[in-house]
Amino acid sequence: MKTLHWLVLLPIGLASLHLGGMSFAQSAGGSDDRVDIVLARLRAHAFHPVREGMTFDRTLDQRGVANLADDDWRVRTLAVRDLIRLGPPSAPALIRALNDPNPHLRQVSAMVLGILQIAASAAPLAARLESDDDWVVRSQAAVALGQIGEASLLLALKKGLASDPSRDVQHQCELAIYALERGIHPSPEFAAAYAALDESRFDQVRVGATAPDFALPDTEGRVWRLADFRGKSDVLLIWVFADWCPVCHHEFHDLIALKDEFARQGVQVFTIECHDTFPARVMVGKELEPHYWFSKSSFKKDYTEKIWWPHLVDRAGAVGATYGVQPMAFVVHSEWINRPATVIVDKDGVVRFAYAGTFWGDRPSIKETIDLLRSRHFAYTNPKRLPHPANAGSARRE
Repeated sequence: MKTLHWLVLLPIGLASLHLGGMSFAQSAGGSDDRVDIVLARLRAHAFHPVREGMTFDRTLDQRGVANLADDDWRVRTLAVRDLIRLGPPSAPALIRALNDPNPHLRQVSAMVLGILQIAASAAPLAARLESDDDWVVRSQAAVALGQIGEASLLLALKKGLASDPSRDVQHQCELAIYALERGIHPSPEFAAAYAALDESRFDQVRVGATAPDFALPDTEGRVWRLADFRGKSDVLLIWVFADWCPVCHHEFHDLIALKDEFARQGVQVFTIECHDTFPARVMVGKELEPHYWFSKSSFKKDYTEKIWWPHLVDRAGAVGATYGVQPMAFVVHSEWINRPATVIVDKDGVVRFAYAGTFWGDRPSIKETIDLLRSRHFAYTNPKRLPHPANAGSARRE
């Protein structure tokens, strides 16, 4: 993979920004110039094309991104990080960028304005939700309006829910309305997680090597640490997308059905989501029951009674980035999301299997994962995996 060189941006405008013990010095001016530098990186990058809410590999013209060394995710993730580090003083330039001809600039600007909860961006974001021709931008605008949480935004969100031609956008409007009406805001740790992203920690997982330790909260706030299972049990890590993902719900139902088999194998299971707490709680049935286009049956009752494993909140995809999951790898259902991924860590803390998918359905099923654990032969390639020369041995199996 080619080496990328980034301008290191220190956050400005706030008295100080404390992130896990770090404090970045702030300066008072030059925020517009710094925003322009970050946005210029996005403008210069040739992203894979996005059509009707899905990324298409530019070479194969199939949904997904075949090349696991592709850097779309890195460019976008680091742009969001650097803009978050700039803080509220970046808002005027980001609000202007909502009208940029480049949809990637509009999406990232909307995302950052929402995470920072910039009230002054409410009207411009509502305009994007109403009139932007890009599904992904409209979807991100809906998310941002919910994060900002101004009661005056309900009308715009309800209009989007009722009339947007994209069911993906409708769904994000539904979630935003629920959050806004209940005063649910981004957690204080959400922006901090983006600002603290450390590029030197990206993509550190190697089969046969010790798994990088991490500590993540579940949807109830309990913190789980990987190292606590050393010498006790294998650990299965499954990075899913979000509540709008029918494949993810299928995996949840399989996990529920195979509870006893996982117990027999002595495996600690975690599902992981690269979002803040509220979307993760929606995924496991602890908030609203959205109107899903792919199912007429209720998940909420089954999930609240039968989910037996912790669902972890990987804010900013920080742990996912370390594990090669690539947050914001491609667009699925009008959201920039991580690669689907499955990682098995044995009780000695050694990575035995690490598989990152090339498209939304590319990873072992739950039943196939049980077979890997039972046989201890950690070899798998999805028959529909998108081909790319750089992916030789990319299943990272042993």
